[in-house]
Amino acid sequence: MTKNTPKKKLSSPVEQNGTSLDSHIAGGGNELFQAIQDPVFIVTPDGVIIDANNAALKAARKTQKEIVGKGICTIIHGGSLPHIKCPLEEFLLTTSTSRVEETTLPGLAGEYLLTISPIKNKNGTVCKILLVARELTSDEMRKADSLRTAQMAAIGELAAGVAHEVNNPITGIINFAQLLLDDSEKNSLQAELLERIVNEGERIALIIKNLLSFARESENNNELIDIEQVIRDSLSLVAHQFKKDGIKIKTEFSSKAYRIYGNFTQLQQVILNLLSNARFSLNDRYPNSSPEKTIEISCYPFLKKEGETVTQITIKDSGTGIPQGILNRIFDPFFTTKPSGKGTGLGLSISYGIIQNHGGFIKVDSIMHQYTKMIIELPTSGI
Repeated sequence: MTKNTPKKKLSSPVEQNGTSLDSHIAGGGNELFQAIQDPVFIVTPDGVIIDANNAALKAARKTQKEIVGKGICTIIHGGSLPHIKCPLEEFLLTTSTSRVEETTLPGLAGEYLLTISPIKNKNGTVCKILLVARELTSDEMRKADSLRTAQMAAIGELAAGVAHEVNNPITGIINFAQLLLDDSEKNSLQAELLERIVNEGERIALIIKNLLSFARESENNNELIDIEQVIRDSLSLVAHQFKKDGIKIKTEFSSKAYRIYGNFTQLQQVILNLLSNARFSLNDRYPNSSPEKTIEISCYPFLKKEGETVTQITIKDSGTGIPQGILNRIFDPFFTTKPSGKGTGLGLSISYGIIQNHGGFIKVDSIMHQYTKMIIELPTSGI
């Protein structure tokens, strides 16, 4: 009779060689974590990086020591503006379930689909968050661009509806206030109050006009124009201000004069608005003179993959930059990156509407504390 010997307990695959499941998923020191081809970050709920895999280090062009312990938003896109919270940080603080955010990550040099997955402890409290950034394919990027265009069109329709509803009553208020003002004694309190009503009413009327411009309901008087001349004329209008601020302008133009079928005044309005934003950003980052206080402007024909030739205008400044998390919102009406009282939030939305109305598009690329690049593409009509 054989003696019963206790059976040896077989170890599970993750327990063999003294390795537990926790050690396999703990962080960047294990093969499984490093084998993931997409950039992966493990962060705390307040956005501090605990670990990152090799793909993330390569994409961010940084070492493990340079990343661990730093804020995720600082690593990805250089931080945020003091008066604007980074949406990514807010997602991390409020997330309780897995969610997917489609976003641009300039610090990782590409368009990514960002998956945010919370990791909970035994008590059900989120202790860590897993961020996986999958690079979008060209088809996915075109789909995302189409979705953004549709969203902006919907906002334009809403803006137009609101503008039309407000336009008639505000016109009546201005007219009636002006009639009362004409019958009031000069320098009286009543006259002063009525004058304020007229002024504020006219300011509302201007906002309504801007909303209608964003909604592309203004009349168009298009003709063949030289887009290079539009840029040069715009620069001549702001040359004195830029010289006073110590801002240097660098221009590069194509040797061929490609023409655009469009409205000279409207396109000049777009260029002036972009130059104004660049000037504000540069003065904010460099209050005094600096060799880095520059704006680079280029205008060249560009052959797209579809075989279409377009004219690409790029305006790049080395100012404060725009936080990555709000890049897809900067064209929304009344949204501004400037501090309170410094901007209406209508300039870029109007510019967006004008460019769309010309059959082109405008997009932005920016990294905090490095640069902002505004890119406009317009269909070329001839030479």
